[in-house]
Amino acid sequence: MSEMPPDTASSDRPTAPDGESWKTLRRFLPYLWPSNNTELRVRIVIALTLVLCAKGVTLALPFAYKGAVDAMESTGAAAEIAAGAQVAMALVAAYVLGRFTSLMFDNLRNVAFERVGQMATLSLAQDVFHRLHRLSLRFHLNRRTGEVTKIIERGTKSIDSMLYFLLFNIAPTAIELIAVGVIFYINFGWELVAATALTVVAYISVTRWITEWRTKLRREMNDLDGQALHRAVDSLLNFETVKYFGAERREEERYAGAAEAYAKAAVKSENSLALLNVVQSAITNSLMAGAMAYSVWGWSKGELTVGDLVFVNTYLMQLFRPLDLLGWVYRTIRQGLVDMAEMFRLMDTDVEVEDIPGALPLTVAEPSLTFDKVTFGYDDGRTILKGLSFDVPAGSTLAIVGPSGAGKSTIGRLLFRFYDPQSGRILIDGQDIAQTQQESVRAAIGIVPQDSVLFNDTLAYNIAYGAEGSDETVVEQAARDAALMPLIERLPDKFETTVGERGLKLSGGEKQRVAIARTLVKNPPILLLDEATSALDTRTEQEILGTLRRLARGRTTIAIAHRLSTIADADRIIVLDGGEMAESGTHASLLAAHGLYADMWSQQANEQADDGAYDKAGEAVNETPK
Repeated sequence: MSEMPPDTASSDRPTAPDGESWKTLRRFLPYLWPSNNTELRVRIVIALTLVLCAKGVTLALPFAYKGAVDAMESTGAAAEIAAGAQVAMALVAAYVLGRFTSLMFDNLRNVAFERVGQMATLSLAQDVFHRLHRLSLRFHLNRRTGEVTKIIERGTKSIDSMLYFLLFNIAPTAIELIAVGVIFYINFGWELVAATALTVVAYISVTRWITEWRTKLRREMNDLDGQALHRAVDSLLNFETVKYFGAERREEERYAGAAEAYAKAAVKSENSLALLNVVQSAITNSLMAGAMAYSVWGWSKGELTVGDLVFVNTYLMQLFRPLDLLGWVYRTIRQGLVDMAEMFRLMDTDVEVEDIPGALPLTVAEPSLTFDKVTFGYDDGRTILKGLSFDVPAGSTLAIVGPSGAGKSTIGRLLFRFYDPQSGRILIDGQDIAQTQQESVRAAIGIVPQDSVLFNDTLAYNIAYGAEGSDETVVEQAARDAALMPLIERLPDKFETTVGERGLKLSGGEKQRVAIARTLVKNPPILLLDEATSALDTRTEQEILGTLRRLARGRTTIAIAHRLSTIADADRIIVLDGGEMAESGTHASLLAAHGLYADMWSQQANEQADDGAYDKAGEAVNETPK
C-alpha cells in the first residue's frame, strides 16, 4: 500500500450535513465555472478531457502487460520463441509508452487546471476581503482578528485541494471502478466482479466510519491549535505590556500549556490514522489474495494463463492506489466544504450600516454639522446618547467634554457612520448622512485620533494614505505643515523609513504628527480631533496643539477632549453627562456658571498645581489668537 500523505486537513467544526455540503458546493460552482471568463471554462474542458485520456491509457496498460507475459510463454522452435519475443518487446514498449503518456496527460491536466483553481481561490478571497471591510465596527470589535483570519485562511486553502480531489481523484476513480468491473466480467465472470464490488463497498464503509470518528479528534486538535495561536498572537501584540509587568515566564507557561494540549491531541489523531491505514490494508490485501489465488486456480485448470495473473494484479494495484487515499480525500473534501461554508457564513454576516437604495453622494459646500435628537446605544438596554442635539456652524470649532462614559467617542463613531443612530438625524450641510453614500461621508471628514495606529510600512506610505494617488510633492508639503521634517531629515532613509507594526518605532508625538500629515493630505472640510493629545506629555502636547490649530484653520472642527486646557479657545463647548448635554457655552461662560465644567476645570487644575504646568498650559491656550 502506498504511503499516506501528511494528514493536514483542518477544521474547528463538526462535519457538515450532506444537505449543507451540497448547498456550499452549489454556491461555489460559479467561482469554478465563471460565466464571464471563457478562457477558464475552456481550460476546465481541456483538463477534464485529459483526465479521460489518462484514465483510458491507464485502463489499457494491463492488456499490454498481460500480452507481454503470455508471449514470453512461447515454447518450441526458435522461430516461435523469436516471434514471441518480438511481440513481447512490442507490448513492453507499448506498456512503457502508455505509462509515460498517462503521466504526461496528468501533468498537462495540472497545467491546464492550475490557473482555474488559483483564479477561483483569488476571486473568492477577494469577495471575502471586500465583505469584511463592509461589515460594521461592532462585528470587528466582537470577533477576534486571529479567528477571522483563520477562517479565511482555511476556507481559501481548502479550495484548491478540494477541487483537485473532486475532479481528479473521486471522479476518475468512479470511472475506473466501473471499467474494471466490466473488464473483470468479460474476462473472468461475475464472481470476481462481485468480490471486487463487495471489497470496495466494505472499504468505503469502514473508511467513512473511521474518518468520521477521526474528524472529532481533528476538531478537538484544531480547537487547541486555535487556542495556542490566539495566546501566541495576543501575547505578541501586547509585547510591551508583557515587558511592563515582567510576565514573560507567565506568557510562556500559558502558551506551553496550550501547545502541550495540542501536541497530545495531535498524537491521538495521528495514531488513529495508523489504525485507518491498517484496516484499509487488511481489506484490500484480502481481495488481492483472493483474486490472485483465483487466477492461479484457473491456470491450474488450464482456463487462465500466467498473463491473467499479472492482468488481475495490475488492475487491482491501479484500483487500490486512489482507494489508499480515500479516507484522506474524503475528509479533505468534506472538511473543505465545512471550511468554505464557514467562510460563506462570514460573507453572509449582515451589514449593519448600509447605503439606502439610490443613495446620493454627500456634497459639502458649507461644512456645517448638526446632531438632531440623536439617540444611540451599542446594546439593547444600554443607551449611550439620549436625544442629543447640537449645531456646529461652518468654519467654527466645537469642543465636547465630559466624564468617561459620557458618550464623547460615540459621537465620532456615529459621525463616520460606523453605526447609525436608533433615532434622530446627523446632518452635514443640511444633508442627513444616513441618506447619503457612506464613502462620501467619510471622505468629507478627517480625524486625528488619540491613538494614531500606523501601517507597518514607510513614512511616505502612511502620510500618503490620506488620499489615494498622492504624489511626493503633496506628501512632503503635508509633512512640512505637520512639523515632521525635522524628524525625517534626521532619519537615514528619510521618507522611506519603516515605522514598525502599529507605528511602534515612533514616539507618541511623532505618530500624532504623521496622523496630522495624513489628514492634511486628505484635506477634508470637517475635522475630528478625538482626544488627539491626551496621551502626550505637556511639552509635546503644546507643540502638537499648535500644529492642530493650523490644521483646523478654515475647517469645521469637533474636538473631543479630556484635558480642558486644550479646548479653552473653542467657539463653543458642550459638556456631556450620561449621554445628555449638561452644559453649553464658551470657556468663560461655563466657568462663570460654576457647574460641571467648572468643577472639572478646578479638579484638573488642582491635580497639576504642584508644578504649575496646568496654569502655563491654560495661559498658552487662552493667549493663542484664533
